[in-house]
Amino acid sequence: MEELHDSYLENAIGGTPLVPLTNLTNPSSGQVWLKIESGNPTGSYKDRMAYAVIRNAFARGDLKTGSRLVEYTGGSTGTSLAHIAARTGVKFIAVSSDAFAQSKIDSILAYGAEVILIPSENRKITPALISAMRERAYAISEEPDTYYADQFGSPDVIEGYEPMGQEIADQIGAEIDVFCAGVGTSGAFTGTAKGLHRAGFQPDLVALEPLQSPFLTTGEGGPHRVEGIGLGFVPPFLDRDQCSEIRTVDENEAMLMCRRLASEEGILCGPSTGLNVAAALAIAAERGPDSVVVTLGCDHGSKYFSSDEL
Repeated sequence: MEELHDSYLENAIGGTPLVPLTNLTNPSSGQVWLKIESGNPTGSYKDRMAYAVIRNAFARGDLKTGSRLVEYTGGSTGTSLAHIAARTGVKFIAVSSDAFAQSKIDSILAYGAEVILIPSENRKITPALISAMRERAYAISEEPDTYYADQFGSPDVIEGYEPMGQEIADQIGAEIDVFCAGVGTSGAFTGTAKGLHRAGFQPDLVALEPLQSPFLTTGEGGPHRVEGIGLGFVPPFLDRDQCSEIRTVDENEAMLMCRRLASEEGILCGPSTGLNVAAALAIAAERGPDSVVVTLGCDHGSKYFSSDEL
């Protein structure tokens, strides 16, 4: 077994800023704070998860230098895994699709990974597409000396995101009434909440999904354009009993909020962040001026310049 300790990764990942939104809020609503994760090495909070997954796999002997790693991914997870695999001498295979931003696929390739693309219908993210990607990744993982990263099941995922909650607790300087975020695997949502709880914070937890794929609220998924969430099945890390609410956000509102964040707050983020902020602002308005709402800025908006979203 190889111990994986990389001083660059350990210093570069995490420690991201938590900032209040000042121009999108108004005096009659509460505060909204955004954890801006675009400062991680590949511009996404997925770096936290990817490093934990690969580091722990090395420690257990599941991975070693020269092994193969496979995962199905819309892009940000793939870019993070490809980045860390390149530093550790692991061959990464990403199963993805033309439904996701080409700039994300290009980033995975730039780190020397192999990308297998599963065709989509009209470049929409659908439950059928996710299922096809998953089955292809499963088949590859059965090949010799190949480790499945398992972003949808590995406890290493939660371990990777838990420090984000501790960082928020250290940075906020106030009680938190609500923590809300979109859920795909629900790793970031659940891991952050766990970190907040360990730090003594007990905010209401609100999970978010696209209105166009309301699987958690109606039992039926559908095609949508918000990458990374709304995958058409129950997120494996989501404990619904811990959630005070699950709410939907229209993808068009999410896209508009991306543009407003850039032009009115100077924060360039992707569609899932737009969805998070749209919900956070609505919750802050409902809760009133004394409330504090925290959400996640998942990644950098430049990842989506090759798509139609921004």
